[in-house]
Amino acid sequence: MIMAITAAQVMELRKKTDAGMMECKKVLTETDGDMEKAMELLRERGITKAAKKADRIAAEGVVTAYISEDRKTGAVVEVNAETDFVAQNAEFKGFAEDVAKQIVTNNPKDVEELLTQSSISDPSKTVKDVLTEKIAKIGENLSVRRFARFTSNGIVAKYIHGDGKIGVLVSMENADEELAKDVCMQIAAAKAEFINREDVPDERLNKEMEILKVQAMNEGKPEAIAEKVVQGRLGKFYEEICLVEQAFVKNPDIKIKDLLASKKASVLEFARFEKGEGIEKKEENFADEVKKQLNQ
Repeated sequence: MIMAITAAQVMELRKKTDAGMMECKKVLTETDGDMEKAMELLRERGITKAAKKADRIAAEGVVTAYISEDRKTGAVVEVNAETDFVAQNAEFKGFAEDVAKQIVTNNPKDVEELLTQSSISDPSKTVKDVLTEKIAKIGENLSVRRFARFTSNGIVAKYIHGDGKIGVLVSMENADEELAKDVCMQIAAAKAEFINREDVPDERLNKEMEILKVQAMNEGKPEAIAEKVVQGRLGKFYEEICLVEQAFVKNPDIKIKDLLASKKASVLEFARFEKGEGIEKKEENFADEVKKQLNQ
């Protein structure tokens, strides 16, 4: 007869080990509520060790992508680690590549759902189980941070720059692989945020217009003139953030919209991930970090 596990038991084990709620419930069920055996089981599986690393900042890692054989579906994903050294680890890279393929194959709606899915590398485990095992084995906090997945009636293409520093995924219509690659590299190099002017949110546009107006007035221009100056300077703003307004990096004499028009192609959507962007990195003295590791 299987013993019913109470919420109080789960909370007690969680408090003692820092392991996740589901892991605690699972081992308590397996050990019929025996707290000591449950703790031992967590240690054997490396889950306690992994949980203690969960609050460490993981700002390094890799951005990778996977495209289906028919080139109709693709995904780009950022998987983080604490150090660049681990980011070069073949096992870590293999895990990231498996995650990208998992996203294309199983179409999770978000990272939370992804982690609950059966892993394509080992269907007997969830993606989170596999991740937890990697944390315990590699010895650093690892996390799947974000992903984008596109399905297209045209073509989906990818580009990875700098051994996983930047990853781009693009969905296009009427494009061949060469054009799609050029567009991917353009997005990577010029940091496009939107496809065209119409995609820029009103809030972002109004904020930029406000800044440009203040700049013009600080130059001594009357308010009425400053407002006209703003309209003239908005073009530069759009050229910086809108893909089709940008100069083609391989031929600055033409814009991306001209390149696309010459091929009768169009960009439907894109995603550009840069490793660690937006994550506040914790700076630590290396000698102090070594001492900390020795004292663990």
